[in-house]
Amino acid sequence: MGASDGIKGIDAREFRNALGAFTTGVTIVTTRDAAGHDVGLTVNSFNSVSLEPPLVLWSLARSSGSLASFVEAEFFAVHILGARQEALSNRFAKRGVDKFAGIDLARGHGGVPLLDGCAARFECRTAYRHEGGDHEIFVVEVLTFEHFDAAPLVFQKGGYAVAVKKPPVKPVAEDADAAPEGSISRDALIYLLGCAHAMLLSKIRPALRVRHLDDDDYFVLNVLSAGAPRSLAEIDALMAYGGRSVKSERIEALARRALVQRSAQANDASPRIAISDAGRQVMLEMAAISKAAEEDALQQIDYSETHLLRNLLKRLIRNTAQGVPALWPAKAERAADAALPASR
Repeated sequence: MGASDGIKGIDAREFRNALGAFTTGVTIVTTRDAAGHDVGLTVNSFNSVSLEPPLVLWSLARSSGSLASFVEAEFFAVHILGARQEALSNRFAKRGVDKFAGIDLARGHGGVPLLDGCAARFECRTAYRHEGGDHEIFVVEVLTFEHFDAAPLVFQKGGYAVAVKKPPVKPVAEDADAAPEGSISRDALIYLLGCAHAMLLSKIRPALRVRHLDDDDYFVLNVLSAGAPRSLAEIDALMAYGGRSVKSERIEALARRALVQRSAQANDASPRIAISDAGRQVMLEMAAISKAAEEDALQQIDYSETHLLRNLLKRLIRNTAQGVPALWPAKAERAADAALPASR
């Protein structure tokens, strides 16, 4: 509690922070006002009330400019957003914008706008309303609903998150496959990451062989594709990400094949090496092949788990790459991270 002198002394900010420990889904509630205008807003105060009859509730701040439209409306649609719909959630959380602009809408009961791409959607009719402090609580009867195969978007501690199912844990006595004492655990990150890396790399090696490239060639070209021209020493340092090293002979061989090019200064003791147009074309082809292998490997893993996996691996790399130069400029990496749903 934010204060010690009883209920009247509760600190509003600390109270909000404490409530943020409870993870909720994110919804968009839509209706149509008396003038026939579409109205919608982002809401995370949504809960089930009853199965028989089917009732749900949501609440809206009494200070909301949309309150009158929802109070007067008979029908609503509650959309439980999918993990890929953060941008849509942000749009409907804003004021003073045309939230429905450019959206292909279906229509439900009472002409209420229906949004696509969500995890679930409920068409509802008002059962009753209740004043709940600074919010109006709407209890609504579910008339019809649809459930889609999409991971939900969730909200926790003031930010978006993804929901990932936790696998059941077997009692130790039932685990017949437990590793023998003294061996490396099958849950050890070194073992798991090594296996995953080896399996994924094996899927693209046939394409590398067709292009007369080996694993080290591929790593060199990857390093050069990620940024500006680099010296041999810089490339060698960055090869640590793949547990590899590079010698000048390999760069010479790639240069003879016109896959890389070096700076033209004759007296340059440390020439800069860059990927050539031909090398970039090869890596574009390999990127498509690698993406296909990745999608195949992830086919039994849903979006939320994939997103979380990527972000956790990035953190793991940052935490362990002590003394290894950054592969991507920090600004570019922040921009790439910002384009994805937050993993907080």
